[in-house]
Amino acid sequence: MEGQNVDLEAAIDQLLNVEKQMRLAGDVAATRKAVTEILQLCFEAKDWKSLNEQIVNLSKKRGQLKQAVTAMVRQAMQYIDQTPDIETRVELIKTLNSVSAGKIFVEIERARLIRRLAKIKEEQGLIAEAADLMQEVAVETFGAMAKTEKIAFILEQVRLCLDRQDYVRAQILSRKISPRVFDVDTSKEKKKPKEGDNVVEEPPAGIPSLLELKRIYYELMIRYYFHNNDYLEICRCYKAIYEIPSIREDPSQWIPVLRKICWYLILAPHDPMQSSLLNSTLEDKHLSEIPKFKFLLKQLVTMEVIQWTSLWNLYKDEFENEKNMLGGSLGDKAAEDLRMRIIEHNILVVSKYYSRITLKRLAELLCLTVQEAEKHLSEMVVSKALVAKIDRPMGIVCFQYEHNDIHELQVVAVL
Repeated sequence: MEGQNVDLEAAIDQLLNVEKQMRLAGDVAATRKAVTEILQLCFEAKDWKSLNEQIVNLSKKRGQLKQAVTAMVRQAMQYIDQTPDIETRVELIKTLNSVSAGKIFVEIERARLIRRLAKIKEEQGLIAEAADLMQEVAVETFGAMAKTEKIAFILEQVRLCLDRQDYVRAQILSRKISPRVFDVDTSKEKKKPKEGDNVVEEPPAGIPSLLELKRIYYELMIRYYFHNNDYLEICRCYKAIYEIPSIREDPSQWIPVLRKICWYLILAPHDPMQSSLLNSTLEDKHLSEIPKFKFLLKQLVTMEVIQWTSLWNLYKDEFENEKNMLGGSLGDKAAEDLRMRIIEHNILVVSKYYSRITLKRLAELLCLTVQEAEKHLSEMVVSKALVAKIDRPMGIVCFQYEHNDIHELQVVAVL
């Protein structure tokens, strides 16, 4: 073993002399060949300690050529998967990381190294450390990195922030990706780079396609909005997933997504965006494949009072079955919020057919107590969903609305 070490050191010393001569002579190809051969010798001898030392020493040589450092980092990255244990692997990644830090010509390699190190940390259960590591790198500034690799890297940053429940930072990072980037036509021929342009590298194997990244992006955004119970935004995310061609072609994939779109549309508070999405979903031909949900949406656009108890009895099993389908359960507050939306719908219906109504009769129509009916009506008045005045001594509600649209009104409440 000692003889092997002596032979290795002698071979390395010989190559170091060659490397020095070539480096000082400014011979790029020969210097690159010398440094890679030194690393190859260390690797073949399985001397990982010497490999790390040589990487650091060679990178610190006076006037070391950029091309030699790049070749050395790329060469050593190929050895990462062949390390004997996790400690050696982490040590090699950290060595390469320190060598590439601050060097713009190996910034892409450094980003890939950090991603690998973060994955190891995550597998060890150190989510916070992994998230902190990933946030060190701002890949959006890397001109030579492929677009799909950039998006995949940022999505990984977002995912780790969500895993550690850092929702503020997750939102900031997600804004680095514009949803429009997923709508680019990939079938168009790539333009040949002009002279002087940055040459964009091909993404490494294992990076998802743009449409796969689109799905991952919206699934992460659903996780973010789920934290705030922002039902309309969750619905829009599912709508974007639903538009992906591979999902639209497979009923086993689009049926669970369309079910989720229907549920979140109903759970979302009434506003122009929700109303627009509701009508466009009703026009979808696929909806006839799930008639129960088509009937449910039709009830919401029909100006008739919905009986909550009969509706809940009819849809309770479907509602609870969602937790076994794509995306999981609709949330802890979903059942309560669903009842709220039905009450709000019924109040809007009553406001269309009555200009004056007693609170007692209103409560009967809504299947609520007088106090509950007054509470829900007051909340809708405050949120400007309709205009109403309540004469409390007389127990009479007066609805007022403009003829063009009863849902976009300013609200006055006289309590």
